[in-house]
Amino acid sequence: MLKVLQWVTIAVCALAVAGTLLSLSRSARWWVRVWDFPRLQIAIIAAAAGALYAIVFFDGGVAEWGLMAATAGCVLWQLRKIFPYTPIARTQVERSTTARPRQKGARDSTFRLLISNVQMENTRHALLLERVREADPDVVLAVETDEAWARGLEPLAKDYPHVVRHPRDNWYGLMLFSRLELVDPRVEFLVQDDIPSVHTGVRLGNGEVIQLHGLHPRPPEPLRDQDSTPRDAELVIVGRAVGEETGRPTVVAGDLNDVAWSPTSEHFMRLSRVLDPRCGRGFYNSYNAKNPIFRYPLDHVFHSSHFRLVELRRLESVGSDHFPMLIELSYEPDAQAGQPTPTPDGEDFEEVEEKLEEQAEAAATGDDRPGRE
Repeated sequence: MLKVLQWVTIAVCALAVAGTLLSLSRSARWWVRVWDFPRLQIAIIAAAAGALYAIVFFDGGVAEWGLMAATAGCVLWQLRKIFPYTPIARTQVERSTTARPRQKGARDSTFRLLISNVQMENTRHALLLERVREADPDVVLAVETDEAWARGLEPLAKDYPHVVRHPRDNWYGLMLFSRLELVDPRVEFLVQDDIPSVHTGVRLGNGEVIQLHGLHPRPPEPLRDQDSTPRDAELVIVGRAVGEETGRPTVVAGDLNDVAWSPTSEHFMRLSRVLDPRCGRGFYNSYNAKNPIFRYPLDHVFHSSHFRLVELRRLESVGSDHFPMLIELSYEPDAQAGQPTPTPDGEDFEEVEEKLEEQAEAAATGDDRPGRE
């Protein structure tokens, strides 16, 4: 039995190391990109397996030293990737000292946003309505909304008269409700004709117009052999567009089907020159709401350096596999001086072209769609 445990421990260490090495690849295959997600879990499991082997089985052989070194390197690398999202790391976004969580109906320079992947099959519409009433956001972005959800959320239109409705029965419908004026709202299909995104100006209470991009790209997933090519292409298109308009206060929000610490998200942040308010504050894991062990930050709000943070929190369940997220930002143009943004380099722009070429090739053959048995 002890020998079996030894080999299981070796296998766990080897798998953790292999998964870590795979995550360094730029491949879009789902079985590669899946290793971007469980970095904390990999670090914990690898550390436990490595410690067990060192205490119980280690004899000082050359191969064993190699295994221990590789396992230690795996743990350190995974911790390095998630460290920026721990409370002991440096924050990217300053806390606003002038704005406070405001009274209902106040009109000022703050922007309060609630985002929720409702899970299309979920029928607990009233729970989301309750969360909206409790949180009192200016804008609500709901994704995975079909016609049933459109009917269920219609009561919001009374208090949120500016509405963009695009329900779909393919898990990619979206709806945007706002009590602030929307300026030139439009639904676009940036990569695929069944994956919408919403783009609009939002006029704040003080008259300033900010840009809001609401996204829900197609995810990589194993059941239907779907790789990350269309997701990555949509993110680089938006990232490049936002980055070319650095003078405009901008918010990018939604279920991006990617974790905050993945190479794709890091690339997106450099391209768009946006900040992540979670840095230095916590993971804010939003998925899977139904599995407390395997939870990841998939629902994001990135923003330009024109804003400081007033409030950021994960809300209670609405019956979906995603928790809603709430953020309040204060538009403070002077914040740019103290909030340096990521900047792209030549390699980032080369990667943009590679991602778009990969998507074009996949679209030409139909390989950018799931279910390709």
